[in-house]
Amino acid sequence: MAGRSSQPGKGVGPTVTFTRRTSSGRYVNLSRDSIDSDINSVDFHEYTVHIPPTPDNQPMEPVSTRLEQPPVSQRVEEQYVSSSLFTGGFNSVTRAHLMDKVIESESSHPQMAGKKGSSCAVQGCDGKVMSDGRGKDILPCECDFKICRDCFLDSVKTGDGICPGCKEPYKSTDLPENSVEPGQPLPLPPTGGMSKMERRLSLMKSGNRSSVIRSQSGLMRSQTGTDLDHNRWLFETKGTYGYGNAIWTKDGGGFSDDKSDESSEPPELLNSKPWRPLTRKLKIPAAIISPYRLLIFVRMAVLGLFLAWRVRNPNRDARWLWLMSIICEIWFAFSWLLDQLPKLCPVNRATDLNVLKEKFETPSPMNPLGKSDLPGVDIFVSTADPEKEPPLVTANTILSILAADYPVEKLSCYVSDDGGALLTFEAMAEAASFANLWVPFCRKHDIEPRNPESYFSLKRDPFKNKVRPDFVKDRRRVKREYDEFKVRINGLPDSIRRRSDAYNAREEIKAMKIQRQNAEDDLLEPLKVSRATWMADGTHWPGTWTVPGREHSKGDHAGIIQVMLKPPSDESLHGTAEGSPLDFTEVDIRLPLLVYVSREKRPGYDHNKKAGAMNALVRASAIMSNGPFILNLDCDHYIYNSQAIREGMCFMMDRGGDRICYVQFPQRFEGIDPSDRYANHNTVFFDVNMRALDGLQGPVYVGTGCLFRRTALYGFDPPRSKEHSGFCSCCFARRKKISSVTSTPEEHRALRMQDDEEDMNPSLFSKRFGNSSFLVESIPVAEFQGRPLADHPAVKNGRPPGALTIPRELLDATTVAEAISVISCWYEDKTDWGNRVGWIYGSVTEDVVTGYRMHNRGWKSIYCVTKRDAFRGTAPINLTDRLHQVLRWATGSVEIFFSRNNAFLASPRMKFLQRVAYLNVGIYPFTSLFLIVYCFLPALSLFSGQFIVQSLNVAFLTYLLVISLTLCVLAMLEVKWSGINLEEWWRNEQFWLIGGTSAHLAAVLQGLLKVVAGVEISFTLTSKSAGDDIDDEFADLYILKWTSLMIPPITIIIVNLIAVAVGFSRTIYSAIPQWSRLIGGVFFSFWVLAHLYPFAKGLMGRRGRTPTIVYVWSGLIAITISLLWVAISPPAGNTQIGGSFQFP
Repeated sequence: MAGRSSQPGKGVGPTVTFTRRTSSGRYVNLSRDSIDSDINSVDFHEYTVHIPPTPDNQPMEPVSTRLEQPPVSQRVEEQYVSSSLFTGGFNSVTRAHLMDKVIESESSHPQMAGKKGSSCAVQGCDGKVMSDGRGKDILPCECDFKICRDCFLDSVKTGDGICPGCKEPYKSTDLPENSVEPGQPLPLPPTGGMSKMERRLSLMKSGNRSSVIRSQSGLMRSQTGTDLDHNRWLFETKGTYGYGNAIWTKDGGGFSDDKSDESSEPPELLNSKPWRPLTRKLKIPAAIISPYRLLIFVRMAVLGLFLAWRVRNPNRDARWLWLMSIICEIWFAFSWLLDQLPKLCPVNRATDLNVLKEKFETPSPMNPLGKSDLPGVDIFVSTADPEKEPPLVTANTILSILAADYPVEKLSCYVSDDGGALLTFEAMAEAASFANLWVPFCRKHDIEPRNPESYFSLKRDPFKNKVRPDFVKDRRRVKREYDEFKVRINGLPDSIRRRSDAYNAREEIKAMKIQRQNAEDDLLEPLKVSRATWMADGTHWPGTWTVPGREHSKGDHAGIIQVMLKPPSDESLHGTAEGSPLDFTEVDIRLPLLVYVSREKRPGYDHNKKAGAMNALVRASAIMSNGPFILNLDCDHYIYNSQAIREGMCFMMDRGGDRICYVQFPQRFEGIDPSDRYANHNTVFFDVNMRALDGLQGPVYVGTGCLFRRTALYGFDPPRSKEHSGFCSCCFARRKKISSVTSTPEEHRALRMQDDEEDMNPSLFSKRFGNSSFLVESIPVAEFQGRPLADHPAVKNGRPPGALTIPRELLDATTVAEAISVISCWYEDKTDWGNRVGWIYGSVTEDVVTGYRMHNRGWKSIYCVTKRDAFRGTAPINLTDRLHQVLRWATGSVEIFFSRNNAFLASPRMKFLQRVAYLNVGIYPFTSLFLIVYCFLPALSLFSGQFIVQSLNVAFLTYLLVISLTLCVLAMLEVKWSGINLEEWWRNEQFWLIGGTSAHLAAVLQGLLKVVAGVEISFTLTSKSAGDDIDDEFADLYILKWTSLMIPPITIIIVNLIAVAVGFSRTIYSAIPQWSRLIGGVFFSFWVLAHLYPFAKGLMGRRGRTPTIVYVWSGLIAITISLLWVAISPPAGNTQIGGSFQFP
């Protein structure tokens, strides 16, 4: 081999160096004499010319790295897995039940569970041939003899591998190592050798290495579209040209087999486009934010001066009134400070989806075919009770996920049914069947939103911007199919009941026949046959039965996994004209992976409600798809913007994205009354507080619409965490050990935990994550796949381009069996799940605690506000449900305050203002104690004839005016930079007082009971079902169910109304009227009543529909207060109750 090397700057001409490559891969220099002497030797005949890779010469990848077509047996096994219902759990074997059909109707999509191919051609067999993800029959012999899976297994095991058709031996009889018969126990995965996860990680890191190394030079021409300046490339990159081998310099300009190549940086890009970020930060205009910050400090100073003046000037005539008011005002000032300080640095952000597509989905030398290099996303949908969470709502959410604009092969959807109901199971199967038509329709016509219920309910023109001539016909057909789909979903409960009754009656008849045969002449005892719930294929449902039975109730059933839609093929699949009701010949009809999961539940175990269900999904998804990112949605929150996942991925894949633990999207709601009576939109929180937190360490996690990094959920530290010096941490900062970080292997440096400074090796993970080897081995793979693209020198901890274009592994039985084992009720015992791994247990607001733990480890979060709402959901618009919802949130905050998750105990890795924000989360319910007292103060003032100050002097009125004006101006500036309107701000203020005097007070009492007496707190699900009145869209608004939470606000309203009447009467008939005290008391009474107006309006309901108990309580409270006041302060000249009044 020969290579030409020139050295500029020296007077020596170019020299030629000859080398040959040995069997070990090293290059040996040869002189001209040795070549001449060995010209006829054997070595010369085995001589191979190696041409160096240059921008014009891009060598192909080695054959060993090319992905071969999976064998027939593996494809058959995947189809078998996707058509089987897997069950198992604690002290029970895991079984796979092959289902002939999942729903009553036939499966139409090739990925659908239960979808079969042609009939088996073996005589006497009525089985079906397995089909692949493209709908084609999987035939093991070249003669295309149609044979089912069972007959194929029999011919291999007992027939010496002879094809029944052509009588020739099968060329490939590679049975899966763990293929089993239907219904038999499934073995656990083997422990020896290289696992699937290890093999995949190795393939991602090494399989594309040649393309990665040459990417920096090969990318130039693909981006610029022009020829390369070869001379410039030769000298500026220190490369060499020539026939044979190029002699590369020692500074990393060439290739070698040493491991140091992985860490050496590639040559500098030339003639390429400038590097473009995926996101950018939009600062608030200085004309708005500067006065806003200034007013915050001005109001802080005025509040301090006002409180100091109030302390120095007590009301000596009513010290008790003055003392109560000053204590409340000091607390209100402290609470306002906690709420306002984190709002000093609000930001807005924007994404660039065009850059995302250019970097990850555009053909390039690293990705010649333009396959998607985006990471995988696992989407979790949680539901628990089909009666309170209608299956039709959940099905629409599933359909919006399946139709999302994200690479199909990178998307997986997991539905957690914590109730284990057959109704939910069959509703999901129906949704998967309807997706065969709905998803390609959305892709063909760019439908938005991709929730069919919302789309067909749009009040705007559906034909706007639609230009395809077949759109009207397609829409009409899909609308009709959707109407039929809704009827099938609504009829499922009755269908399941009738089917179960029929099968149960058949079983009773069989049992009676057997009893009669065995009993002969003896008296027959009454039969006790369990009333089972039956599936569509005529077998028992392993989950919860309609009539609960042993091991078939809500708290006692086996774990269930059903692959509703098996993983799609790697290549796009277009529809056919004859097989589909619509023309999808130019549309990709593949569907994402869809899995139904119901974790095992047994008596005696604490299943930890929603947090436990989410952790079960984390483990199951890690084994089945292992997407490095997780998006969790409530069953009533659907994807409104089909590109929402891409928007979130822009932040995760941008420079520094490896330090982002989650991207939180705002919650938007539908079906809210136009006036938003109870502040259901919560815009002040989502558009003001959350934007402000985004300028610190990031927004809090609010339970839904959140895109997580999987490794952050696993409890690992961010790659480059740092401590923030500030209040409490500047004096007690901990010295950070850095020796362990540098000694940790590079592939494990991103997998560290704060409590353990020693090397974090995956072999030690089993103590934290459980005894599943699959789960442990998936952790480094998820970490590597979640890294940003290393396309810029400033990108730290990046991954090479093209590494994620490798197809996913096919599903096999042992993989799903392992997923069954990790959702069992005993798996979390003696592990860190729920403690420091996954969703955190111990609070009814597990979402806030989970986000707090991540921020406490040094992670950052991002708030992503998109032009088109990313997700939309429903919220309770009636007063009772709304109060119970706020009660649950406030109780969780009280639990946080009394736990180790209190922000006072935060680590130095959390920023000071972020700590203040979390402190406010735990403290705000306690404001209710002072708010209740303050709402009664105007009434007490009017009853007693006193006021909180001695007199309404100029100083008091000036302070009051300045404080009120600064609050109003701050509100207007918040409206400016957040985009909300004043009406929404005022509604938030009103419901702050409504919730503070009702739900927050109850939350404090419940929290204290739990801490002091150990009384556990339980909550019921918020109903997502609509009202009974189908003619009124907002019928729920008028539904009023009595709850004890209404007693304090009702009392406040009645007391203040009576006090105003008493105050006016006293002042008018007084010899010396005290108008100043009356005005002060009446003004504050009307301030309280104005805030409680929506509550009073909600009590009225519709005309004639107010519950009788409301009138009863109102009358009792009014009579009691009147009698008490007359007894305490009788009229002058009479000390008896009733005064001088006498009956005639």
